[in-house]
Amino acid sequence: MAVDALDARILRLLLERPRTSAREYARLLGIARGTLQARLDRLERDGVITGTGPRLSPAALGHPVLAFVHIEVTQGHLDSVANELGDVPEIIEAFSITGSGDLMARVVARDPAHLEDVIQRLVQLPGVVRTRTEMVLRERVPYRMVPLVESVGRAAQRTT
Repeated sequence: MAVDALDARILRLLLERPRTSAREYARLLGIARGTLQARLDRLERDGVITGTGPRLSPAALGHPVLAFVHIEVTQGHLDSVANELGDVPEIIEAFSITGSGDLMARVVARDPAHLEDVIQRLVQLPGVVRTRTEMVLRERVPYRMVPLVESVGRAAQRTT
């Protein structure tokens, strides 16, 4: 899916002003509201926009400890273990990976002891061979999309 310069401007506004109305977005962009809506619909349909809900803070929900857990899985059990990870509420993301391990989970916990309890639960899953955990000390670059959107927008302008 190609994102053009106008799409990039729309995406940046969505990221920087998520509570603004469609009418205001259209006004700020200098385009018709129908044009904006058609672009938004296409960006959603093409999977560029994947959600519109709020980003929540696990720390504010009482889970300030963040860790990345690498999970090594017995051959042939990747899908079943991945499905089981979905039943662990403290796992907020999980990915298949290359390198050391087969899966990597982003895990939140109330404190280090709770993190250990979550890891022990993972080790008990059928097909899990071992885990390796790295606790986050401090976030250095918060989740962000604006720089990427700006880069895509600049590249789109150069090709037009």
